[in-house]
Amino acid sequence: MLYESSVEDIEREKKNRIGEQLKAARKSAGMTQEELASRVGTSKGYISRIENNRSDIELSTLRRIIEVGLNKRLAITD
Repeated sequence: MLYESSVEDIEREKKNRIGEQLKAARKSAGMTQEELASRVGTSKGYISRIENNRSDIELSTLRRIIEVGLNKRLAITD
C-alpha cells in the first residue's frame, strides 16, 4: 500500500465500485438509463448520478434497481 487509507477514502472507493458495477450491469442487460429508471420508478438523472458516483444510494434503493430493474439478485460480498 502506498499510503494509509482514511475512512473517507475507503467509503469513496466502495461508492465508486457500486456506480461502476451498476453501469456495467445495465449495459450488459442492454438497457438505457431511461429504461432502467422507468422500471424502478425513478428518474434517468438519478440513475446517472449513481452510476457516476455523484449520489449516495440507500441499500433498499440499490436492491430495487438490481432486483426489479435488472431482474438480478443482489449479493453483497467483501
